[in-house]
Amino acid sequence: MKVRGLWLTTIKVLLELIRIVLIFLIFGCLLWGGVRLIYTTLRINVDGTYGGWLGGIAIYFLLFVLYRNKLQFSGFYDGPKQQKLPRKITYILVTGSIFLLILPLLLSIK
Repeated sequence: MKVRGLWLTTIKVLLELIRIVLIFLIFGCLLWGGVRLIYTTLRINVDGTYGGWLGGIAIYFLLFVLYRNKLQFSGFYDGPKQQKLPRKITYILVTGSIFLLILPLLLSIK
């Protein structure tokens, strides 16, 4: 009976990992497309610069906060240690992401 429970837990963990990867890939691409559209509209070229990296890091910070505060509770795995990020950490990550998204705008001002 213990082996069956272990297999079930392992399958749930693997399904949740696949779900996380798909969420980050799909939402990451969609968000990057939106950010890149805004940068292009404002005539900011982030190709081959650190602006692209900064935007990508900012998007993944936002996705991490979204996953930890909302999406982890609707997945396959129901672990005993699932909890939201502390409010202070959430605030720091979201504020840092917004700053990283705005930074290429500030750096392009001449």
